[in-house]
Parts: sequence; C-alpha cells; structure tokens
Amino acid sequence: MAAFDRIKSGIPGLDKALDNIRLGDNVVWNVTNLNEFSYFVNPYVKQAKEDNRNLIYIRFANHHPLIEMTEKDFKLLEIEQNNPDTEFCMIERDGIKIYQVDPYKQFETFTLEVHRIIEKEGFDAFYVFDCLSDLQAVWSTDLMMGNFFKVTCPFLFQLDTVAYFPILRGRHSYEAIAKIRETTQLLLNVYSNSAEEVYVTPLKVWNRYSQTMFLGHKFNPTTGFVKVLQDGQEVSKYYKTINSDKYQNEQTLDSWERYMLQVKREHEEGKNIDDECNKICELMMTKDEKMLSKIREYFTFEDYITIYNRRVGSGLVGGKTCGMLLARKIIEKDRPEIYSNFEPDDSFYIGSDLFYTYIVSNDLWDLRVKQRTKDGYYKYGKELEEALKNGTFSDQIKKEFIHILDYFGQNPIIVRSSSFLEDGFGNAFAGKYESVFCVNRGTLEERLAAFEEAVKVV
Repeated sequence: MAAFDRIKSGIPGLDKALDNIRLGDNVVWNVTNLNEFSYFVNPYVKQAKEDNRNLIYIRFANHHPLIEMTEKDFKLLEIEQNNPDTEFCMIERDGIKIYQVDPYKQFETFTLEVHRIIEKEGFDAFYVFDCLSDLQAVWSTDLMMGNFFKVTCPFLFQLDTVAYFPILRGRHSYEAIAKIRETTQLLLNVYSNSAEEVYVTPLKVWNRYSQTMFLGHKFNPTTGFVKVLQDGQEVSKYYKTINSDKYQNEQTLDSWERYMLQVKREHEEGKNIDDECNKICELMMTKDEKMLSKIREYFTFEDYITIYNRRVGSGLVGGKTCGMLLARKIIEKDRPEIYSNFEPDDSFYIGSDLFYTYIVSNDLWDLRVKQRTKDGYYKYGKELEEALKNGTFSDQIKKEFIHILDYFGQNPIIVRSSSFLEDGFGNAFAGKYESVFCVNRGTLEERLAAFEEAVKVV
C-alpha cells in the first residue's frame, strides 16, 4: 500500500527501532516537557525539508513555538489574523507553512478550521501540531481535547499524512490518554534525566512488530544514536528514571474536576478566589460580556458549586439557564420579600460538551462537518437529525441520567434547549426551540429510554 510507505524520521536509529514511521501515521509523544519533544521534532523537520515535503506547522498554543519563529513571523501572522479577506491565518517561509488557529473560538469552530486546513493541504503533507495539553488548558477539560484528536487523527490518516503531536505527561486522565492511544498509530513515552540520558518506550506501534520494539530504548540527541536497553546496568538506570518522583503523577480525574476540587480547597482555606470564580463563570455559564458582568455581580462561589453539582458533562450550560438563574439571583438580592415566596429551583443542566462528545462517539463528526457548510446545511440536516436520534450515550452518561431520574422519582420532567444565540443577553428566552415533556412513569429502564430520547430530540 502506498499509504503505508516508509519515511525517514531524521533519526536512523529510531527508524530501525520502529520499523520506520509510515505515511498515514499520527505520532504522539508523551513527554514531561517540550524540550524532550524537541529532540525528536527538530530532526523530523530537518529531514522533511531535505526530502522536499509539504511541511506544515499548526500553531495554536501559548507555549514557545515548536518550530523556530522570528519576530517578523509573529508580526506577519498578526497582520494575516486581522485581514478579513484571508480564509486562513497563514505565512510561508523556509519551506514551512505556519497556520495560526485560535482555540478560544471553542471546540467546533477550532476543529472545523483545522479540518479545512488539512483538506486544503491534501495528500502526503507532513505536520507538526502544538502541544495537545494546551487545548485542555483553554477548554478546561480533557474530554474535548480527546474529542479533537479523535476526529482529526483519522482525517490525517485518510490523506496519507505524517503528524507529530506532543502531550504532557501527568496532565490528563487515564480516559483521555486511552482515547488518544486507541486512535493514534504511534504512542511513544519519553523520559529523561539529562540531554545524555533520554529514553523512548513505545506504548503503541500500529501494524508492525519486532521482538525488541516495545522495550526501552536509550537515545542520544547529540549523536542520534538509539540502542535497545539490554545491559543490566543500563536497564537499572532506565527503571530508576521512569520510577522517579517526577513521573509518578498520573491522573484519574478529568482536568475540569481537578480544577474545581482545587478551587473548593482554596475557598475552604479562606483564600481569595475571585479570579477563579471569573474563570468558572466563563467556562460554565456564558462568554457574553454583558451577561458575565451581571453574573459576577450577583453570583457567589456557592452558586457556581450548586450548578456544578447539578450538571452532566462539562461545557457551557446555555443562555436560558443563565437568564433564568440570574433573574432569580437579582430578585433574591434586590427584592428578598418577593423571593421568599419562590419555590427552590430544581433543575439539572447538560453541558454543551456532551453534545459534541455524543457526535464524536457515535461517528457522526464527518456528517456534522458536511452539514456545517453552506451547501450542506439543508442537504444533510435531516440525515444528521435522524442520526442523532439513533445514537447511544456512554455508560457513564447513562449513570448520570439515572441519578437525575432517581432524584425526581416518578415526577414529570421537561427537557429543554438552552441556546447560546436566542437566549443571549438582550434576547428573548421564550422557548423558540424544542422542549420535550417526559411523563417519567414505568420501570427505570422505560423511564431512562424516554429520557434519553428526549435529550436526543432536543
């Protein structure tokens, strides 16, 4: 298969150890810091230039560029970013195309823009992506970082590309790493004590095998020499390195859950958490500046925690939720004599990230991409609607749905949309979109099926 042709990584010893990187491979480097990644990406870039490859750098993070960039490059990108007539923010120099993509536009917009870039560059392109861990920092959840990789990696594979991705060890949940491992072709662990003691351990090498491939390998960045660790003394030093304290910080919780636990602890210790509350508000409530200022004025940390504890999935809860909860808080604080007659709010909230996760996990992303185009909006709309109704939720989400049903018993439930647009500041939230009434009677299995169906319809 041409799509499985061997290519040079720039490190002959690594090529031998892995039986070469192949066209179609996505290569994820699990590193402690980006300096470790540079040992491998710099030879790859140099080799790609020598081989006259179509070399592309996807820049989206705040960390130091993984491919050398000058002040002039940054200024040119800034000019491109402010040019309304350009489709992409891109410059080209020294045989490298540098695209700048903004992850703060959120998951769907960001991912679709990367998709269009990959589509434009076509077959046999060679990519370097910024650190995936920075997406987690922007979106505050491992889940969406994993979703981005899960939909981007197969598209790169289809076009016979080669792509390098770094990811920082200890920053992500087991589930996020498992999603990446399941999707990528190569996953390589990198450990180091110094520039002279760098170790590479393949965790996954798709569609090839040797007796020594999955053993530890020692790499010398200066000479490029790679050797299998078989000598007893070398093996001992290797295990001492990978078992050192700095590598024993693997996580089980999603980064969003870790962040909320950290803020809770700081609040309990009496620390000032105003900045953290502002961040939680932007990540969980809204990005509309007028609405943000009002929520910050009236909400306390305890209010955010109440919403957090009643939420399924991460992401924004939408305009209707924000409008309803803010209206209640304004009356609570400004007209307490009226508020004293209110019934307690008794809603649960499904975060926007669950919508995208549902699309990705049910293999509907390609259809969503087609439907998001000008020509495909109506053409594929009905097909996408039917596909959404026929998808399935993960076991973990079903458990959270059951928790909601257990809470309400057999009282009726209404599942409502909470839109970003029609429910924004200054707009009506009078229910222009779908609401579904659940009788919520029968066995748990029947009630769960009806509730899931309602969520899918909305």
